[in-house]
Amino acid sequence: MNKLKNLLLGTALSGLSSLALAAGNPLSVHVLNLQDGLPSPGVKVSLEQLKGQSWNQLSEGTTNEQGRITALYPEGKKLESGTYRVTFETGEWFKQHATASFFPEVPVIFEVDGTVPHYHIPLLLSPYGFSTYRGN
Repeated sequence: MNKLKNLLLGTALSGLSSLALAAGNPLSVHVLNLQDGLPSPGVKVSLEQLKGQSWNQLSEGTTNEQGRITALYPEGKKLESGTYRVTFETGEWFKQHATASFFPEVPVIFEVDGTVPHYHIPLLLSPYGFSTYRGN
């Protein structure tokens, strides 16, 4: 019984740690696999900002065991209004899981207008489709 309590407590604290990190960074992402209803750990993700006609790389990361990157925006930089692109490397992830897929990557382009302090980009993923939205 104590092992179960410790496991549940550790899981709860891990979730709180993720939330605390997300609160301090203006951008997070989350990938869920609709095929099995589970998080997608190990998805490579990049963040770029549109400057003029060019995309400038700002950061990159890999989703954790919960399928999240809680702090994708560069540490110590202020979030500027503008156009951003988060690219999820889905083809590579599906190959690692021996699953055929149609989309080699999923680019999500969005506008930051400064009206909210935190932007969250969830990706609901399957081998032949995806959905995304502005989360919180």
